[in-house]
Amino acid sequence: MLSDTQKYTVITGASSGIGYETAKKFASRGKNLIIIARRQERLENLKKEISEKFPAVDVIIKNVDLTITQNIYQLYDDLKTYELKTWINNAGLGNYGHVANQNPKKIETMIHLNIEALTILSTLFVRNYQNIEGTQLINISSAGGYTIVPEAVIYCATKFYVSSFTEGLARELRNSGAKMQVKVLAPAATKTEFGKVANNSSDYDYDKHFGTYHTSKQMADFLLQLYDSEKIIGIVDRETFDFKLLDPLFNYAK
Repeated sequence: MLSDTQKYTVITGASSGIGYETAKKFASRGKNLIIIARRQERLENLKKEISEKFPAVDVIIKNVDLTITQNIYQLYDDLKTYELKTWINNAGLGNYGHVANQNPKKIETMIHLNIEALTILSTLFVRNYQNIEGTQLINISSAGGYTIVPEAVIYCATKFYVSSFTEGLARELRNSGAKMQVKVLAPAATKTEFGKVANNSSDYDYDKHFGTYHTSKQMADFLLQLYDSEKIIGIVDRETFDFKLLDPLFNYAK
């Protein structure tokens, strides 16, 4: 069996925001990384930054568009030569506006990324690693995966899926005695490129639209708190912006 120093943490959506900062946090703990995103140059910059600070950390770049179904399976096949320990499904897309006014093509892309890619990658990882001690799957949802936000109905619906799927998977594995831990992180407003993309605005101003928000670095810190805990949910309260570690919130039929 390989030692932890030979195993890898996989992070999708690592070219910016929470994924970018999370990669640096895991690197600071000596974790080898497989960073995944569409933007090769951003990934190269991240690898350079990590290598300069933590030269012992191995960083593998995978330039992949996860909105294309065949790419999802190809990515996982490409990673079979690596021993994995943690998988973080961070890649996601938002879209704001009334349902009737939204672009169906953008909705389709959002569903492919937020739901399809996350589900397939989670399923493949669990299938191969569920009985290996110390493994973790962390899926990034949203506070909007527990509360319906006006003008973000479709986005919230995709994140409700992420929350319920991840909570249900966590319960399923616990009940079966699997060794893998499955967790869900639910940020509230976080200053990333998300706001620009979701609002189709190149100059989206978080200070104007939100009285309070977290930075990507703060959310990466919260993710590590969740990683270190035995809880299944790490969630930001939309009213107080306090971070809480919780047991599952959805009912689980018996």
